[in-house]
Amino acid sequence: MDQQTLTRESEEFLEDLAEELSVPPSRYEQAERSYKSLGDWLHRDASSVRQYGPKVYVQGSFRLGTTIRPANEAEEYDIDSVCEFQKLSKASLSQQQLKILLGAEIEAYRKAQSMSKPLREGRRCWVLDYADGAQFHMDVVPSVPNGQSARILLEARGLDARWTGTAIAITDNECPTYTAVTDDWPRSNPKGYSEWFKSRMAAALERRKRLLAESTRASVEAIPDYKVRTPLQAAIMILKRHRDHSFEQRKGERPISVIITTLAAHSYNGEETIGQALVAILTGMDKHILWHNNQYWIPNPTDPLENFADKWAEHPERAKAFFEWLQKARTEFAQAARSSDRSLITETVGRGVGDSLADRTARRRQPPARPALLKTASVAPASAGLSFPDRSRVPTKPQGFGGAG
Repeated sequence: MDQQTLTRESEEFLEDLAEELSVPPSRYEQAERSYKSLGDWLHRDASSVRQYGPKVYVQGSFRLGTTIRPANEAEEYDIDSVCEFQKLSKASLSQQQLKILLGAEIEAYRKAQSMSKPLREGRRCWVLDYADGAQFHMDVVPSVPNGQSARILLEARGLDARWTGTAIAITDNECPTYTAVTDDWPRSNPKGYSEWFKSRMAAALERRKRLLAESTRASVEAIPDYKVRTPLQAAIMILKRHRDHSFEQRKGERPISVIITTLAAHSYNGEETIGQALVAILTGMDKHILWHNNQYWIPNPTDPLENFADKWAEHPERAKAFFEWLQKARTEFAQAARSSDRSLITETVGRGVGDSLADRTARRRQPPARPALLKTASVAPASAGLSFPDRSRVPTKPQGFGGAG
């Protein structure tokens, strides 16, 4: 596809939209302070878990740099974190025992910090609600190391095991083996996924860090990842907001963030602008949805036996909703990308992300009025060539699964 058909005006609008969606650095610092403070608590002298080597770290969109600002004051930032007990193993206790162990310490932490809202139990985590003004809560998932088991499991199936060094086993109170001491725990690998994600945008990330280092006279190593944003991260942020707005009335059907993030990262080829990244991603997303064992399959890149689309089999409306949303995003973005008329771009993108957000974006760069005769044609001719596939591609059988069940 010809990337040249993206107009300068549409590129500028997308840059401003990413800025409008972006999380202030203070929020990243707040997230970092929160999980570090909990980690310090777990290592204090009186801690009942200190001897198990607890390590708290962030996962999810804060780790990946794809968090978006909440749409309104009522919504909160969700800081996903993990507490990995590095000196415990699946052989020494059940998921339930691990969760109770961590829960008692988080409850003590909550009281010591005078947090008024009660500790909540989620399916896989404990949820700490901060004060109303803070506008965020922290999910803490208890876990133990699982690198060796994960590697053996994947290698036995002939699957890629290169990311398994940081694999963990996590708790899930709906898991049939929740109360048993067993090797059978739910698997996860947020650090591995983050490394895979960074590998998809390594050149762009490095280039932006170098530019920032030159302008601030800092070393590249001293710049945290959240201080720079790649076109891949910006494109994902825009697609997440488009998803949120499109499914405002159908929240149960909206595509989950890890599916959007994974398919986008697979489709990104190092494009240098947000518009070019969006073209590549929207064109290629469905090419990475496989068909395996009579169901849609979007493998976790760090654990190909995990299917991010597993819920689509029992909820076929979610698969249908994904492909409808992809088509809607392709149509709206293609129309905006060909246009040089800022008001048309604002209106078209606004259909997908919400009018108030699009209007705020447009106001970031109000151009001086131009004489009517000099106004650029609002839409490039159809021959300009920016188009997306009319229909979603039929997924193929994944290679290398062999006898994987």
